[in-house]
Amino acid sequence: MYSLTFSILFVSVLVLTLAVRFWLASRQIRHVLAHRAAVPAEFAEKIPLAAHQKAADYTVAKTKFGLLTLLLNSAVLIGFTLLGGLQWLALHLNEWMGSGSPMLYQIGLIAAFALISGLIDLPFEYYQQFVLEQRFGFNMMSKRLFFSDLLKNIGLTAVLGLPLLWVILFLMAKSGDLWWFYAWLVWSAYSLLMMIIIPNFVQPLFNKFTPLADEALKSRIEGLMQRVGFASKGLFVMDGSKRSAHGNAYFSGFGANKRIVFFDTLLSRLAPQEIEAVLAHELGHFKLKHIVKRIAMMFAVSLGFLALLGYLKTQPWFYGGLGIDPVALALTGQPTDALALLLFMLVLPVFTFLLGPLTSLSSRKHEFEADAFAATHTQADDLVSALVKMYEDNASTLTPDPLHSAFYDSHPPASVRIRHLKGASA
Repeated sequence: MYSLTFSILFVSVLVLTLAVRFWLASRQIRHVLAHRAAVPAEFAEKIPLAAHQKAADYTVAKTKFGLLTLLLNSAVLIGFTLLGGLQWLALHLNEWMGSGSPMLYQIGLIAAFALISGLIDLPFEYYQQFVLEQRFGFNMMSKRLFFSDLLKNIGLTAVLGLPLLWVILFLMAKSGDLWWFYAWLVWSAYSLLMMIIIPNFVQPLFNKFTPLADEALKSRIEGLMQRVGFASKGLFVMDGSKRSAHGNAYFSGFGANKRIVFFDTLLSRLAPQEIEAVLAHELGHFKLKHIVKRIAMMFAVSLGFLALLGYLKTQPWFYGGLGIDPVALALTGQPTDALALLLFMLVLPVFTFLLGPLTSLSSRKHEFEADAFAATHTQADDLVSALVKMYEDNASTLTPDPLHSAFYDSHPPASVRIRHLKGASA
């Protein structure tokens, strides 16, 4: 009875989620196309009509492609759960491996799931890179680099992920009812460790990072950092142009390992004072403790989810409601901890989707605050001109549907954001 109730609840929420996402996407497409013919008045002197229409077409193409991948992902989700895909995989893997190590079996089950999911996603990732991005002039990646990145990611996932997976599964099996708390402690420490490992050892495997060579720009940036009290391990330029024409700047690491990284595409497009303003915005996130708040929130939410998983993994209806027959699995003699992890990761996005606007709202609030910080320490007009160029270069639509934007977007719409900045400079 409980299993059937949970199945009905799962399907109902999934259908509701799909309906909302299709409705929002249709609003976005209609709204963007309805404003395609003319550049918004506040951008008319800065954005050419051709660039505005390119952004509209790019947005519509991405939205339609997103709906296609949504349908695929939903079908795969149903296949793995209610249609018995995970149970079939678990039973056949047990037959193949025999009565070997339970830990090896569970790691093998998760690895097999990841491999199948990756193979399903691969054609869509290839299409996005070499058809969609190529069509709008953003793809700079060769096919050889695409597959080289793929192999590197698989290797890094194995090297960095399997030890964590082993520890989590060990805790689930051996540390009693509070395993989820101990797992949270391990995961939190692991996440902090990755903030050191990724920028120093992982990212250099994919991109080349060179110290910023422009002495005048370097002096300007160092002056800004001194004014706001920010210490960095260095200023670096990343060869982002070998993969994409999109541009950006970001921080990596934390503590004494903080580094500032500029995409070479960004440096080639913006003037020195505009780069300074963009960096001031990013420094605002740091000085206003947005990054610390996001990390703290991530840890708090993960603790709650792991506690929930600690409860669900002991409930037969959780497995039965998602296409798993506990009796059939019990006959194999294998533990079900890996299955609990997989089922939880599969269905969690469905049940948390409608909470997305809260995350978006918090993120947009931080963006406004970082913009205000930048306007205090640099010229607001410089940040405005930089944003206009970045919107144009990245083909970001200037006319998103307001409701779609409120639901999904981590950044405020261009017109709203620039209006706030102009108010700050008035």
